[in-house]
Amino acid sequence: MQLTKTNFIQYLNCPESLWLLKNKEEDYPKGEFSLFLEKLIKEGYEVESYAQQLFPNGNKLPSFTTPEQTTLALSDNNSHYFQPSFETQKGAYAVIDILEKKNDNTWHIYEVKSSNSIKTDRKHNHVKDSCFQKYVMTECGFTISQVSIIHLNKNYVKQGTIQPTELLEIVDVTDEINNIYSSTVNDINAALNFIKKDIDLTQCSCIEKTRSNHCDAFQHFNPQVENHSIYEINRISAKKIEQLRDLGILQIKDIPDNFKLNKKQRLQVLSNRRKETIINTDEIHQTLNKLKFPLHFIDYETYPTAVPKLDRMSPHEHLAFQVSIHTLLSDSTLKHNEYLSDNVELPDILLKLMKDTTGETGTFISWYAPFETSRNKEMMKLFPEYESYLQYVNDNMFDLETIFHTLYVDYRFLGRTSIKNVLPILVPNLSYKNLNIQNGTMALDTWGKTVLEPEKFKNLSKVRKDLLKYCELDTLGMVKIFQRLQTL
Repeated sequence: MQLTKTNFIQYLNCPESLWLLKNKEEDYPKGEFSLFLEKLIKEGYEVESYAQQLFPNGNKLPSFTTPEQTTLALSDNNSHYFQPSFETQKGAYAVIDILEKKNDNTWHIYEVKSSNSIKTDRKHNHVKDSCFQKYVMTECGFTISQVSIIHLNKNYVKQGTIQPTELLEIVDVTDEINNIYSSTVNDINAALNFIKKDIDLTQCSCIEKTRSNHCDAFQHFNPQVENHSIYEINRISAKKIEQLRDLGILQIKDIPDNFKLNKKQRLQVLSNRRKETIINTDEIHQTLNKLKFPLHFIDYETYPTAVPKLDRMSPHEHLAFQVSIHTLLSDSTLKHNEYLSDNVELPDILLKLMKDTTGETGTFISWYAPFETSRNKEMMKLFPEYESYLQYVNDNMFDLETIFHTLYVDYRFLGRTSIKNVLPILVPNLSYKNLNIQNGTMALDTWGKTVLEPEKFKNLSKVRKDLLKYCELDTLGMVKIFQRLQTL
C-alpha cells in the first residue's frame, strides 16, 4: 500500500480520512472533481515546464516511470533528471520534480510549486512534503545534501517572452528540512503503520475542528452532525467546539445562554432556537438611507492564472473578463449594462463601458466588496487613466453582505452569508439552480476554455449567453435583496 506526499499531508490533517481512502475506497466520498482544482493541476504542469527550462540539459523521464526504470536512468552521465520516482520497502513513494546529481555524488532535490511563496499552512505544507521526498530518497540509499523549492516570483511582471529565470525563484530550504526531519520521519512511519491497520473507524478527528477544516469524509464518519450544528456558528473556534462537545452539545439550539459567544454568534443561536429571522429594521433602514442614488450594483468575473498570459500582469493576478451592472435610479427605474470579453485581453474595453455607464456618480454596491475593490486597485496600476474613476468607485463602495452579519440573521443561511445562501431565502423566485453556470468557479473555468480551447464547444454563442446570465443574476439578485430590505 503506497503512501505519497499528498497522502502524507492528508494523514497530517485527518488520519482516519486517509485510512478510509486506502482501505475502503468504495466508501470514500467521491464528490465532483473541483474545476478549480483541475485548473490548478494544469497550471502546476505549466510552471513545472518553465522550471525544467532552468536546467536545459536535464533528462526528462517518461511519464509514470517506475522506480526500477529510474535506477537505470540515473546511471547515465546526466546531472539533472525530471520526474524520477522512488519507493521505500515500506511503501512510501515519491516522484521528484527535478533531481540534481552533484559532483560529490550527493543529490539536490527541487520541488516545484505554482504558488507565489512557500506555503506552510494546513493544506499546503511545502516544507513538510519536500521533507517527505527527502525521506523516501534517503531510505532508498541516496544521500540528499540539499533541498530547494522553486516557486513563482510574485514581483514578476510579464513583458514579452517569459524568461524562466525571472518568472521563478529558487529557495534553499535545506536547513528548514533538517530541523523537522526527525519528527517528520516519525510522522511518516506513523502514517505507514496507520493505513495498514485492520481497524473499523467510526469517527474522525475532524469532529474537533472547525467546519473549514473538515475532511472530505466528515459526513461519512460523523453522520450525527446534521444541519444547524455547532460547526455552522460563524467563526467559532476549535476550543469552543471542544467545550460544547464536552457538554454533549452538537446542535446550535442546545447552546446554553451563559456560553460565551460574540454578538454575531449569539444572534445566530437566537435565530436558530426561535426558528425565526432576527432583524434590526431601524438600523437597516438607516444604513440603506445613507446610500446615494443612482445605485450601481456591480459584479466582476475574473480569471487568475499562475503564469501570466498578458504583458503587464503578474503571477496569479486576476484578469477581469466580465462585468454586470444594474443601475437603480431614485424613481425605481432599473437599467442593466454588461460586458463579456471574447479574448484574453486587458480590461480596457470593460473599464470604458463601466465609466460610460456610471460616471463618477452615486453609490456602488457589491457583495463582499474587498474582492471588487482589490480588482479596481489592480486595474488602476494597469490603466492610470482610469485611476480617478476607479478610486471614486472604491471610495463610494457599499458591501451589501455586511447587512447579513448582525442586522439580518436567519438560521436558514446555515451560518454563511454568501449571496448563494441569502438569495433563495429572501427572493425564492430567483435561483442559480436553473442556470447552466451556477458559481464563479464554473464561470472562470468555462470562460477560460472558450478563449483558450474554443474547439471544445459546439455552440460558443450559447455558452457566452450562459456566462452573461450568471453574472446578470449576481447583480439582479443584489437589487432584489436591496428592495426586499427596503420593504421591512
